[in-house]
Amino acid sequence: MNHEMLFYQLFERETSSFTYLLGDRSTKEAIIIDPVVEMVDRDLKLVEELGLKLKYVLDTHVHADHITGSGEIRKRTGAKVVISGAYGMSCPDILLEDGQELKFGGKAVRALSTPGHTEGCMSYVVDDMVFTGDALLNRGCGRTDFQGGSPEKLFESVRKKLFELPDNTTVYPAHDYKGMSKSTIKLEKDYNPRLNMGLERDDFIKIMNNLNLANPKKYMKLCLLIIGADCQGALSTCRVAM
Repeated sequence: MNHEMLFYQLFERETSSFTYLLGDRSTKEAIIIDPVVEMVDRDLKLVEELGLKLKYVLDTHVHADHITGSGEIRKRTGAKVVISGAYGMSCPDILLEDGQELKFGGKAVRALSTPGHTEGCMSYVVDDMVFTGDALLNRGCGRTDFQGGSPEKLFESVRKKLFELPDNTTVYPAHDYKGMSKSTIKLEKDYNPRLNMGLERDDFIKIMNNLNLANPKKYMKLCLLIIGADCQGALSTCRVAM
């Protein structure tokens, strides 16, 4: 049986967010990664046009700049919501552990625990692609100053998890602010200004501790990000200094 991959990279302009739709061409089983709630109609229209059946909705992390579409997609399709177990939430259907695999058709998505941007960041490996969330961006990385973030942990996640993948692995991040749709592990090793192999751990920590960034506009909506305000454990991710 031919398990060729269907793959779509979708974009949401307000928050420069990427959503990824992957499907097994033979069985039509599919997954969607990092959906944005305002774009659910667009995403599900594409799923319908392609004749796909969504099996899993995966978030790379609890997002601070937009509300995930996971709950709405689950309600409308029956797909299972998936996120890292590190957040301690009760509302997702599957709480992932490092190295865990989920099957869709003849394909598999493997979870890599990559904390540092938040305490529960997961990257997802499918064939020769890795979906890195905010742990690794095109020539950058996510901030580390809230939601259990840690520059020390992020450095370890990138160097010991993501940079251990084959150099030709294509990197698909959750956001892009530089007009780039993708990268590779090799390019990030060589040219990422925060994480290239010429920089030491202390260099990275100094960079991240001196960014002095404002909170994202939608940060106060964090408790709605997975399913809703009634999700046990969601409030524990809202670490806003009031």
